[in-house]
Amino acid sequence: MTVPTPPTPRGLRRVALASLVGTAIEWYDFFIYGTAAVLVFAPQFFPGSSDLAGTLAAFSTLAVGFLARPLGGALMGHFGDLVGRKSMLVLSLLLMGSATFAIGLLPTYADIGVWAPILLVVLRFLQGFGVGGEWGGAVLLAVENAPPGKRGFYGSFPQMGVPAGVILSNSVFLLILATVGKQGFIDWAWRLPFLGSIVLVAAGMLIRAKIGETPEFAETRDQGLRRNPLLTVVRDNPRQLLLAGGTFLANNAIGYVMIVYMLSYGTKTLKLSQNTMLTLVLIASAVWLVTLPAFSALSDRVGRRPVFLGGGLVLLAWSIPFFLLLDTKTIPLMVVAVVITALGLSATYGPQAALFAELFDADVRYSGASLGYQLGAIFGGGFAPFIAAWLQGTTGSSLWVGAYLTALSLISFVCITVLRGRERSTVEATPQLV
Repeated sequence: MTVPTPPTPRGLRRVALASLVGTAIEWYDFFIYGTAAVLVFAPQFFPGSSDLAGTLAAFSTLAVGFLARPLGGALMGHFGDLVGRKSMLVLSLLLMGSATFAIGLLPTYADIGVWAPILLVVLRFLQGFGVGGEWGGAVLLAVENAPPGKRGFYGSFPQMGVPAGVILSNSVFLLILATVGKQGFIDWAWRLPFLGSIVLVAAGMLIRAKIGETPEFAETRDQGLRRNPLLTVVRDNPRQLLLAGGTFLANNAIGYVMIVYMLSYGTKTLKLSQNTMLTLVLIASAVWLVTLPAFSALSDRVGRRPVFLGGGLVLLAWSIPFFLLLDTKTIPLMVVAVVITALGLSATYGPQAALFAELFDADVRYSGASLGYQLGAIFGGGFAPFIAAWLQGTTGSSLWVGAYLTALSLISFVCITVLRGRERSTVEATPQLV
């Protein structure tokens, strides 16, 4: 039997870089779609609709990506447990990059009629499928290579890919808007972020090609893998899967409301400029990026659940004040709104990688972690921008959106209070979950 060799310090740095860069590229691809859905897809792919109907239609295509994510997570998680983490990470990046590049070439409704939104939905589905398999593999790459006692910190690197992807995507949109103006952006320049992603994907592929399998996967492979890890984890771990998904509802919904819906709300309801709203998202994402590893490292010392619970309380208490401050249209107060939200997101997202890995045995861990994550994503962030837009449009009040997010925060808070790790997990779980 092969004895797994722990990675060297240089190897650890390479793993951390591969997990961060790869996920940042994947999330850049995923998020530029969300930003474009707010700024350009309604008139380009759903013309003739009312402003609200066009926005809802664009957000509906956004949700399609979330519907595909559990499928990608299930299938790639299954094969990631069978043939290895690395191959699925390469496949997910290739699939996401190809779909994103194709969106940049897509004809609009004026060019090919109803086929334009149909093809947009198909490509969004492929994006969702790719990113569905990305998270679990990137997380396990980091966590399973991490030294004992630092799994939370190393697990934060793929998590940082989310705010890094937001910063990269919004910075690109701000640069293009400043260069070509609003009309030039709507007419043609919106395609540039999608087409340019092919360069990032190529760089990510080169980085990931240099990494190997994790020591824990190598060990389970030598001992004999389960023939059907997906079926096994669903049959043996239904409670962990459902509770893991529940812990992620609030974080994902509030994150997408801030990243995607807030752009629409700020420009169409509050009548603020696109640059102002994109800048607010950038500020929130920068705070999220910087504080995320700090909360993750803290979870190595005090446990995952205490950090999660603290962040959950912030999200629970802040969902309604968040919109009250946005509604003032006073920039300093709006900055306060997004910064405090970002702190709550960091505390409930940073330790998540290690927490989800600690719930499942190594031979079903890719399947289990991916499914738990994507269940929370589809019922949390998948429909959040659509529901938020519908609530605001039908009631005329942002407080109903805040109430919706408060309800999800309560569900997530309850889930994390009852979630426990598995002592049989080969990842050191018990000392850190209690």
